[in-house]
Amino acid sequence: MKAVNLRRNWYSLAQVVALLAAVNVSVAASAPVAEAGPADTIRIVAFGDSLTAGFGLEPRQAFPAQLQKILKARGHNVIVANAGVSGDTTAAGLERLAWAVPDGTDAVIVELGGNDALRGIDPKVTRANLEKIIFSLKERNIPTLLAGIRAPANWGEDYSKSFDAIFPDLAQEHGLVFYPFFLEGVVLNPKLNLNDGLHPSSKGIAEIVRRIVPSVEELIDRASTQRASASKG
Repeated sequence: MKAVNLRRNWYSLAQVVALLAAVNVSVAASAPVAEAGPADTIRIVAFGDSLTAGFGLEPRQAFPAQLQKILKARGHNVIVANAGVSGDTTAAGLERLAWAVPDGTDAVIVELGGNDALRGIDPKVTRANLEKIIFSLKERNIPTLLAGIRAPANWGEDYSKSFDAIFPDLAQEHGLVFYPFFLEGVVLNPKLNLNDGLHPSSKGIAEIVRRIVPSVEELIDRASTQRASASKG
């Protein structure tokens, strides 16, 4: 019961966050630039909103940079490009997908939907946008990890159920690597969030990375298999 109440209190700030996200939009003028690497390097694009972009953090503290560091420490030859834009909805993400995920990308982590939920966008619209993103990546034969997001409780139980179901349903339907909740272990923990209580601190991002690494390693395996298959073809 305590956890439910905490979650409701956290999400009661949804309207404030929606305004904050709308103001804090990072406008990117070109595709994410990844560092050069050997031909066998697996190039991953982290495609999302402020949670990916690293709201309030230095670039080296953001999710893509911390993820790359840990993956390399675990022996993976990877580059993780930051294609996060603060304030992005799924519709905005869909609009920039073609250039945000450049040619030569081996895998994509999709982390979008939080701003849709904060603004109360119809879950059917969110699902349609995400599915278009997924279809586009599948057409390009790019393995994808879908990170789940949970809806604000203040929109009501029906909305939450409809929204929360989007992510596992799409992951199962399209055979994606799936990480159920991007903020698992971090949400509501003041020690792992910035002063706004909503965006992860550097330590919070480190905890997200620690938890999501096994799923990302599954994604890397799929990308490696996809590359090997393409080279034979």
